[in-house]
Amino acid sequence: MQLIVGRIGKPHGVRGEVTVEVRTDEPEARFAPGTVLRTEPGAASAPVPANGPGVPYRVPRELTIEASRWHQSRMLVAFDGVLDRETAEALRDTLLVVDSADVAPPEDPEEFHDHQLVGLAVVTPTGERLGEVARVDHAPSSDLLVLRRPEGRTALIPFVTAIVPEVDLAGGRIVVDPPAGLLDL
Repeated sequence: MQLIVGRIGKPHGVRGEVTVEVRTDEPEARFAPGTVLRTEPGAASAPVPANGPGVPYRVPRELTIEASRWHQSRMLVAFDGVLDRETAEALRDTLLVVDSADVAPPEDPEEFHDHQLVGLAVVTPTGERLGEVARVDHAPSSDLLVLRRPEGRTALIPFVTAIVPEVDLAGGRIVVDPPAGLLDL
């Protein structure tokens, strides 16, 4: 399974640096110089003239990080071979991904990667099936489990201990004790 660690934004300057919307808890490790990241070109990505008139630039399957730094709370990244603003513009909206097999599990037993939770059955403390985790949304106040209900609706469940007392990865389930009305929103 491919895990998104960032999305390339607009170019920064004229020497090929780009802004990156970071989607990982470990940006210093994921964007360290020498790291190779796989790419998934965005919908808007198409061959554009770069590296000289008439020479198209296509987003490569992998990009190697040459340098990265924080600038005004944004990650700026330079990739090997991306030397000018036009080539950097061609990378806009490209997703940067890593394989979940290459990601070490968290050391804290109360911490989980999103991909570990997606697809798990969600049940009440009495065992009533509520649905399954479709994805995890990261909100400012707490993470939210997006629950796909059996009837096709979705529900948002705050991923806090008071509501989610148990995560059983081995058993493939999450126990949820929702307050009255939470699943009706």
